[in-house]
Amino acid sequence: MIPPNFDYQAPETLADAVALLSGNPGAKILSGGQSLIPMMRFRLAEPVLIVDINRVPGLEYIREQGGWLKIGGLTRESAVDGSDLVASRYPLLADTARLIADPLVRNRATVGGNLAHADPANDHPATMLAYRARVVATGPAGEREIPIDEFFLGPFESSLIENEILTEVRIPSTNGRSGGAYQKLERKVGDYATAAVATQVTLDGAGNVASAGIGLTNVGLTPIRASAAEEYLTGRAPTEANISQAASLAAEAAEPEPDYRGSVAYKRSLVRTLTYRALMKAVARANGGQA
Repeated sequence: MIPPNFDYQAPETLADAVALLSGNPGAKILSGGQSLIPMMRFRLAEPVLIVDINRVPGLEYIREQGGWLKIGGLTRESAVDGSDLVASRYPLLADTARLIADPLVRNRATVGGNLAHADPANDHPATMLAYRARVVATGPAGEREIPIDEFFLGPFESSLIENEILTEVRIPSTNGRSGGAYQKLERKVGDYATAAVATQVTLDGAGNVASAGIGLTNVGLTPIRASAAEEYLTGRAPTEANISQAASLAAEAAEPEPDYRGSVAYKRSLVRTLTYRALMKAVARANGGQA
């Protein structure tokens, strides 16, 4: 299918990009285009104006600063996948980037676009929930910081205002005994997940769980935080029995729909298994392992 007519602008400053959005209701941002362009082809999105921000400088970076890992909104998935900093200190993020679609997509797709699209089947949303990340949005009034738990409002709906651009993602810097992991089942390479689970844990001096983050992918209308599972683990020893119980609680938090990928019962069982595996790997990494 051919998309309807639209106008195109490629501003060279962030201020100009924001101004174009403000003056053209219904305009859409183009960063990597890996979500927007397919939706336009099927006329699921019909923007009157495409604002291509790829010429805007200063939006591609990965750096630690002020207690945060900061990732520019235009940073390509391939850059995250190839980052030594991410590989050495943020294994959950490294796992996630490695499992996004395929190399061709990762060379164009951006972290900011993945999140701003607010697709519950995308990989980064659950990972950012597990990290308790924050998103920076830039609009006419300047920057505002949005906690990730307040960002996803519904399928393909975020708390971004029409004239705001997602310019940065902030992940709390890891310290001490922290580890994370992302486990995903897909029918074939490049497909959306049948289900996936992101986990991030920090251990205290006694080896108990000081904090836990668990996010679920593609088992609800939005990415899901498995709060009950997180609360159960916190303060407990990361034994197989406790991790198994947390995995069962995560499965209860899932809200899947039956489709060609599987039944509700199958997807809940899958969440249980993936949560168990992801937590076991996260704990091993927090203890200094590279599993």
